[in-house]
Amino acid sequence: MSTLIKNGIVITENEVKTADVLIEGEKISTVGKSITAPNAKEIDASGLYVFPGGIDVHTHLDLDVGSTVSSDDFYTGQAAAAFGGTTTHIDFPTPRKGETLRAAFEEWLSKAAGKAVIDYGFHMSVVEVNNKILREIEELPDWGITSIKVYMAYKNILQLTDEEIYRVMQTAARKNITVMVHAENGDVIDFNVRNLIAEGKTEPKYHAISRPPLLEAEAVNRAIYIANAAGANVYIVHVTAEMSLNQITESRKRGLKVFAETCPQYLFLDDSYLELQNFEGAKYICSPPLRKPEDNEALWNGLKKGDLQIVSTDHCPFNFKGQKELGKEAFNKIPNGLPGIEDRVPLLYSEGIVKGRLTLNQFVRITSTNPAKLFGLYPQKGTLKTGSNADLFILDPNAERTITSQNHHMNVDYNPYEGFKIKGKIKKVFRRGELIVDGEEFLAEKGSGRYLHRKHLKWED
Repeated sequence: MSTLIKNGIVITENEVKTADVLIEGEKISTVGKSITAPNAKEIDASGLYVFPGGIDVHTHLDLDVGSTVSSDDFYTGQAAAAFGGTTTHIDFPTPRKGETLRAAFEEWLSKAAGKAVIDYGFHMSVVEVNNKILREIEELPDWGITSIKVYMAYKNILQLTDEEIYRVMQTAARKNITVMVHAENGDVIDFNVRNLIAEGKTEPKYHAISRPPLLEAEAVNRAIYIANAAGANVYIVHVTAEMSLNQITESRKRGLKVFAETCPQYLFLDDSYLELQNFEGAKYICSPPLRKPEDNEALWNGLKKGDLQIVSTDHCPFNFKGQKELGKEAFNKIPNGLPGIEDRVPLLYSEGIVKGRLTLNQFVRITSTNPAKLFGLYPQKGTLKTGSNADLFILDPNAERTITSQNHHMNVDYNPYEGFKIKGKIKKVFRRGELIVDGEEFLAEKGSGRYLHRKHLKWED
């Protein structure tokens, strides 16, 4: 079945033009003027934007955090992503201590089996280091995994020592594997948390106080230098603060190899949400925590200048009732994470493009093209070119709506952006040429999403 999208405003990483898009099978056959295809189903996109499908490279679906499990699985989370214009995401197999990387990989494949409705890949989390784990890291490209994640926080749970991180990075460098880093000083944070709890300071607001921006910036700087000493490509996840951004910017100016992302919560929310009454602040607990409004603005500037290359979500949802409430007695028991996989693209369009913070091309780069390039999916995904996967969405730039948990598609009982009035509404979403979202109708068959065997980093500044 062929589909011909007529007269849309087609936007890629470098172009904005009125054109037709012919989809044949799973791929884009032609992009151009006045295309005719007598047997194709035609869609009139006059006055509408046609964007490459979004790529979210930081999600945590069906993640066991010990006390509970994130509330979106590979069906509900991916369906929500599709409604938000995201057609590809990358999740994190996370082994238990003593477990092999292969076992975690197989477990995550099983989580997605029969449920996936968009395409997906994996980064591998490394939570302990020994010779067997290091040998497995070298095998990861054969499994289609070309990026790993290490943690400098969550002491005694996920955190690695500097020596362990260095050994992992050396191994990754030999195989051209990108190393993603959760950069916070876990030792000092652990000390702060214990002291605050002992002092009876247990409310949600103390979560942010226990992990100030200095401890993020210090870890960012340390991660960059360790990575460059090891010869590894380093990618800093969920940058929250101006201090951290400054470390990244200065390192890039000095020629050090570093890429970085931020997330919607660090662009649109701030630490005042943590002080909401009736324990409502718990809804906004994530790590690193929400910062100040001036940090929000610094991150917007970082995106505009290219010092931050990607906006992903770190989507890790927990219901307020029964899950976030696990931490009523102490903030360190509140499951860390926010929902956002559905709202990333619409929020960035409305608050970025409509408000003049980003150009249309910059929007495509940070939501789709840069993720595809940095994580081995380009030009298969992340663009609208002949031969690329027909992953795209059609957006009405004049429509308006209000974000609310009453009609979102994520499997969580609140929305951190509740009441946000945004401009622009996604009308149709295609995944590999198949219409999977048509207005409010979801058409994808469970299990039709595919695992992506990713290539190595391909980046051109």
